[in-house]
Amino acid sequence: MDQIELKRVDNAYAFEAVDGNGNKARLDASSAIGGHDSGIRPMQTLLMGLGGCGGVDILSILQKQKQAVTDFSMVIQGEREQGKEPSLWKYIHIHFHFAGEVDAHKAEKAVALSLNKYCSVAATLKAAGCTIEWTINIKA
Repeated sequence: MDQIELKRVDNAYAFEAVDGNGNKARLDASSAIGGHDSGIRPMQTLLMGLGGCGGVDILSILQKQKQAVTDFSMVIQGEREQGKEPSLWKYIHIHFHFAGEVDAHKAEKAVALSLNKYCSVAATLKAAGCTIEWTINIKA
């Protein structure tokens, strides 16, 4: 079983999260609700988790297909439901940037496999009603 420990680190809403391997992340609320913007907002961590989960899958798939990825990044944009509590992610768009000798068809297939089959974070978000779409850019 995975375990995360969270400890409050200020007099408002900032926390330090530590995983079982000692890796740390700082979380905080926006200043609009009394936080200090000194860390990642909790809902943003879901977008980061989606990127990390998808990224691992995609690079693994492309490596198995002997694709020479020399650089890889993504920009993730999300839109939350308005006027609802809780305010869930309703739409996410990911723009993937690849560099190297990467076949566009193989990159598209790797992304689709990750986000539609393998990535548990994507599956969790979709189960809550979120639409996830993507675009791909390849630079030789």
